[in-house]
Amino acid sequence: MGLEEALRRFFVFLSERRDLKEWVTRNGWMRRVARRFVAGETRQEALDVAARLNAQGMAATLNLLGERTARAEEARAAAAAYRELLSEIRRRQLLADIAVKLTQLGLDLSWELAEESLREICAHARHLGGFVWMDMEASRYVEPTLHLYRGLRASGYGPEVVGLALQAYLYRSEQDLEELLRLGARVRLVKGAYAEPSRVAYPRKVEVDRAYVRLMERLLQDGRQPAIATHDERILGHALRFAKAHGILPDGFEFQMLYGVRRDLQAWIVREGYRLRVYVPFGPDWYPYFMRRLAERPANVGFLLRSLVREGRVPEGFGRSSGVE
Repeated sequence: MGLEEALRRFFVFLSERRDLKEWVTRNGWMRRVARRFVAGETRQEALDVAARLNAQGMAATLNLLGERTARAEEARAAAAAYRELLSEIRRRQLLADIAVKLTQLGLDLSWELAEESLREICAHARHLGGFVWMDMEASRYVEPTLHLYRGLRASGYGPEVVGLALQAYLYRSEQDLEELLRLGARVRLVKGAYAEPSRVAYPRKVEVDRAYVRLMERLLQDGRQPAIATHDERILGHALRFAKAHGILPDGFEFQMLYGVRRDLQAWIVREGYRLRVYVPFGPDWYPYFMRRLAERPANVGFLLRSLVREGRVPEGFGRSSGVE
């Protein structure tokens, strides 16, 4: 196992260690570094970041951080927060949508609770002309997520209201994509950021990259406004060449990237005339998300290590005055 893979597995492991969460989130310098990847702790901060991204020609997807909710009242509070977020997006006329995690909406507690919460959010989005992305979580949640999506489609929630993410590192994703294409689904293609056994997911980065390219080409050819979510320059270049070779216009798909990651590429994509949407997470429950961002790229780990040796005042309140650098 190489150093890069060892670091990735280490930080994924840390992301799942709840006993370390309190120590990390109370640590001043860690909170400061996390601001690179998290817009803030409040809804207002996230909306302000979305407005600044819009001013730079970028759209946004807002995500209230949190997963594996342990109490029903927390799940209902998260659903209410997302409805309020949709209302604020509409009120401020932002080019933004939202992304939700089903375990945050109570999937671990009961199927009915998660379904009720998700339907309430989607109904509000449809009423306001908004859009909801269903994030994909660990492999054991893939089938429940797909089942809930099928139920929404059967109830009349079309691809103009709801879409979902698909993880390239899972073996099953090629088959799942074919079903989603038949349904006319909007799909956001990601590599995947959870620790998975080799019996369900490709264990090596090179295999994940190859799977991603296969799925990406399929989506670009036959998908409905697909979202290509990656920071990999080689894959981005391949996507651009493939689109041009097959006559796929820039408005036929969009690139998606994470807040604070490869901002140079984000600016370049916009300058080249392609659509870009930035995934903007916010909220106090930032620890698991932050650790998974460190797991994804060695450059993120390097950013953390450089930050640890810098002197400077740690801001009061994690989310204060965060912006797009």
